[in-house]
Amino acid sequence: MADQQIPGLDPTATPSGTGCVECLANAGWWFHLRRCAACGHIGCCDSSPGQHGTQHAREAGHPLLTSFEPGEDWFWNIETDQYYEGPELTPPTAHPASQSTPGPQDKVPADWEQKLH
Repeated sequence: MADQQIPGLDPTATPSGTGCVECLANAGWWFHLRRCAACGHIGCCDSSPGQHGTQHAREAGHPLLTSFEPGEDWFWNIETDQYYEGPELTPPTAHPASQSTPGPQDKVPADWEQKLH
């Protein structure tokens, strides 16, 4: 689907930070990060314990998410379960390469792999 046909996408929205907003507020941790294509909210992926990216998308009515991982540039619609191509978003388009994955480094439990969804 061409990017001009994707409703709810705002390429000028800036990311809310470099980590999952909810995990950082509650001393949580994440596996990978997702960015809301409508407002820039950074949340954790569905494999993460909190699944905050999709939670935000549902609660805010912003169904389009994109990866916030270095080297990834896809869009995913949680309502249609479809990938889309989209425009360049306002930088940064990923968390810093120096940031650990999973993260944040000091909050990731030793048995983190057993805690993934």
